[in-house]
Amino acid sequence: MRRKIIVAVAAAALATPLALSVTAGSAAAAPVPPRTPVVDFNRDGHADLAVAAPSGAVDGSADAGYVSVVYGSATGPDATHHQLISRATPGVPGDVTDTYAFGAQVVPADLDADGYTDLVVTSGGDGADDTVLWGSKDGLTGKDTVLPYHYADYAAGDFNGDGKRDLVVGDYPTDDPDISGLTVLRGPFTRDGKPAAKQSISTGDGPSGLRSFITGDLTGDGIDDIVSTHGFEEMQHEARFWKGGKTAVSTSYKKLTTAISGTVGDFDGDGYGDLAMRDIGSVSEVPDSSPGSIQIQYGSATGPSTRKKVITQATEGVPGASEADDAFGASLAAGDVNGDGKADLAVGVPGEALGTSTGTGAVVLLKGASKAAGGLTGKGAVAYNQSTPGVPGASETGDDFGRSVLLADLVKDGKADLAVAAPKEDGTYEDSGAVWTLRGSAGGLTTTGAATLSPDKLGQPEKGALFGYRIGH
Repeated sequence: MRRKIIVAVAAAALATPLALSVTAGSAAAAPVPPRTPVVDFNRDGHADLAVAAPSGAVDGSADAGYVSVVYGSATGPDATHHQLISRATPGVPGDVTDTYAFGAQVVPADLDADGYTDLVVTSGGDGADDTVLWGSKDGLTGKDTVLPYHYADYAAGDFNGDGKRDLVVGDYPTDDPDISGLTVLRGPFTRDGKPAAKQSISTGDGPSGLRSFITGDLTGDGIDDIVSTHGFEEMQHEARFWKGGKTAVSTSYKKLTTAISGTVGDFDGDGYGDLAMRDIGSVSEVPDSSPGSIQIQYGSATGPSTRKKVITQATEGVPGASEADDAFGASLAAGDVNGDGKADLAVGVPGEALGTSTGTGAVVLLKGASKAAGGLTGKGAVAYNQSTPGVPGASETGDDFGRSVLLADLVKDGKADLAVAAPKEDGTYEDSGAVWTLRGSAGGLTTTGAATLSPDKLGQPEKGALFGYRIGH
């Protein structure tokens, strides 16, 4: 199949801007914890979801792909209020027959600072420039807006602390094949896709060196930072930390461990964003063949510190066993599930075997805790899958449950809820896919009221759609 599916899941955290004025001899300002912006495409006060189905058929074109937008309500995602967006949608640029994998990446951000969340969508194929869908009172619309990049990697954040959403894109303006880099696009954007300003930074590691981004405030200064992951062919290289700043993103970087993807959250409640990264070592040719490992690198005033922790399924308290093909950490999301002020970590384990069934998948929730209690550990960790009482469906071979995860407050009660996808879940057809939502509560995630979204339920194309391969919030 002609498609490039982005492996990394980059979780963007928006820190509330804070003007700092520290004079000589004054106490240092308290760190600002990273905060996740509400994704609200129609600005009705309820969180919305953008669910990618990158292999869904559109107008008879197999693998064209579409994005299913499910609008929020007081009780969570509303299956009766949704829309399907593809290259066939009026106003969306491009031709269905010339593209594939529309929705390979979905990145929500209020790019034009009008209070409505917008959505960047990437796809492959001839002339398939990356697309911006604009938010409005009626939801997302196509307005013939493209970005001057083709199938790039994106992440959103506020990299200068001005309260406007910016984008970082894996592109560097050069024809030299031995140079790659990143470009920061400053918001607000105009409706023809032009940013307020640009900053390009060379990473100097070859045409395929830069792979993905993780964004969030790791220094507690109210400005988002960038972590880039790198590699070449089957080799994974060290990730790099680039500090955000009021005037520019730093052009010097700090080397971190090897990593494929990650997320940012304040897991120990000290006010600094902490970095959780999926690390399977230096060889990443078949990343899901690994048992999987997560490295937590705690934040500080200077970014990721030397205070680190590695968590696997062999860690005390973590459900399951560390086995080949588990892919523990294939997706990661941070959010405060129980409202205690410390971020928890949802860990997708799409290769987890249940009984004699392989690749059924699971998601493990690791609980945040204070520094004194050791921060994020395996203590109290809980696993969820389709065999968990209260979770709809049944665990079957190859479901890929946990391929993508999201923690976000979907019911506006101050606690993060879980959205987890199984893109290879079978409906009427194989690999149609589905997404489950579980509520956060003072006691953690609860399966009471657990709900599902699927192409069948939404009346959208099912066959091989891989619904939920990406969840944009």
